[in-house]
Amino acid sequence: MTPRNFLVRGLLAGFLAGIFAFAVSYTVGEPQVDAAIAVEEAGTAAAPVEAAPADDGHTHTHEEGGTVVSRHNQSTWGLATGIFAVSTAFGGVVGLISAFAVGRLGRLRPSQSTAVIALLGFVAAWLVPFTKYPATPPAVGNEDTLADRTLYYFTIQAVSILAMIGVVLLARRLLSGLGTYRTLLVCGGTFLAIVVVTGLLLPTVNEIGTFPGDTLWYFRRASLMTNLTLWAALGIILAGLVGRLYERETATIARKQMAASL
Repeated sequence: MTPRNFLVRGLLAGFLAGIFAFAVSYTVGEPQVDAAIAVEEAGTAAAPVEAAPADDGHTHTHEEGGTVVSRHNQSTWGLATGIFAVSTAFGGVVGLISAFAVGRLGRLRPSQSTAVIALLGFVAAWLVPFTKYPATPPAVGNEDTLADRTLYYFTIQAVSILAMIGVVLLARRLLSGLGTYRTLLVCGGTFLAIVVVTGLLLPTVNEIGTFPGDTLWYFRRASLMTNLTLWAALGIILAGLVGRLYERETATIARKQMAASL
């Protein structure tokens, strides 16, 4: 079982997970984006303007560098491209980390350690940052603070990932002496302490304004459902692929040993 085996299966698992994530995002998330856009456009229409542009029949467009992207393309091809790119990349990263983790997480089989890595990755790379700085729809947030908000998000994400790596390494040292239960308590408490203190030290962003609370909640719930689907599918698919690889290679080794003993 080489890192290349894990990488290839991770990329495949990430791509397949992207299918499920796209289905959830398109059916659950996009209606909330449309609702947020409607709020944004209603606020724009209510604001006094010198001259209003003519209505071209599109519900929402994005213009950059002279290219106009329709709302339909944003919610279909644009959404699919973004999700598949991210999910495939995540799959490759999780696959490589899972290859490194084989044999280093106690007595867990490769498929089990792979599932654990996916779970820890979801918590560290997405859930913790989301808890402090949840996703925001269009019309929420000041453009002037975008750079600062992005910096805050990646800061807590980096701290969370590094803290997770640290507590996993700590768990390996403590496991033989403390046992599984107390090791989980110590390492889980250490991780929580680090990310909670980091979250308290980082600035709080409150730029919701008069945006409807129910629309904001539905949007963030859709974001949570999409990412949970992505990571769950990635972990399940990759663990299954790694498990099949492990069984096949174990059977091959057993046949070779039997042939050598004859």
